[in-house]
Amino acid sequence: MLFKRDRHVLVMAVSAAVLLAGCGGVKTTSTGGAGDYPTGNIQMSVGASPGGSTDLITRAIAEGLGKELGVSVPVVNKPGANGALNAKELQSAKPDGYKIAVQNASLFTITPLAVSANEAVKLDDFDLIAGVSQDDYMLAAPAASGYKSIADLKKAGKNIKYGTTGVGTGAQLASALTFKTAAIAATDVPFDGGAPAMTALLGQQVDVATFQLGEGIENVKAGKLVPLAVFSAERIAFLPDVPTAKEQGYDVVVSQYRFLTAPKGTPDDVKTKIADAAEKTFATDAYKKFNEENFLTPREVGPDEIKKILDEAAAKYKAQLDQYGISLAAKK
Repeated sequence: MLFKRDRHVLVMAVSAAVLLAGCGGVKTTSTGGAGDYPTGNIQMSVGASPGGSTDLITRAIAEGLGKELGVSVPVVNKPGANGALNAKELQSAKPDGYKIAVQNASLFTITPLAVSANEAVKLDDFDLIAGVSQDDYMLAAPAASGYKSIADLKKAGKNIKYGTTGVGTGAQLASALTFKTAAIAATDVPFDGGAPAMTALLGQQVDVATFQLGEGIENVKAGKLVPLAVFSAERIAFLPDVPTAKEQGYDVVVSQYRFLTAPKGTPDDVKTKIADAAEKTFATDAYKKFNEENFLTPREVGPDEIKKILDEAAAKYKAQLDQYGISLAAKK
């Protein structure tokens, strides 16, 4: 059964299976062996804690890949540095298709603008397999605040404290660009993820906050939060009455894309098998329902299109930060 965002995630340890193949006694293990791929379990790692968007997406895909490829696909959480720790571990893994991961575009398009060159993770260090989905951002305020638009924040005539999901994230970038281009005095309050940012907003410890749609939409529906803007290129089907920042006069378009990756040098036939299994997973009614329940827009494109999307986004974000003199680096 596929996972919903608000469902408790139980992380289970999966023990390695050892198989004996044929009369020759050739052994294969959970990391594969002799024979046609896959001959053993495929590990999918997540650069985030259980329960978040990337984790749930990974688990939904892992379930589908397991069914299509006929092997177990355990999910292992390796949070830290906005996914960079997991990415660097995957980068050094054996390129045989037995360790793969869904990664976030922000790690490659935004985080490098906030950290040193040595800390940044490069897209070219991975093989791209398949695009997955887009997760959009919203700027929201507590219902009691009376704010209903970016213009209302500008009229407030005070320094706005805004919460984000962390340094080098899409939430930080979208917020910083909005307040700078709108000439609104504001102070960045970064949190370690969407959950603490949401808690702070509901507790009115910050005036507004930016987070991914699925992290806040239930509180919008419950009347606890008011969305002031979405940061997509066009209005979002899940919140059709909420104007984009661009509609309100501010060229701020920031979305989170996710895509399936493998270590650089993974054989083409292996990547093709994984991509085919992913495509079949995406086509199932169960996975389509998962996307709808978690407010995700499918972006199931090929490797060339993934690279084009990310390269264009990275170039645009850098140009905007340079234009407005914005730094995303953590304050010391």
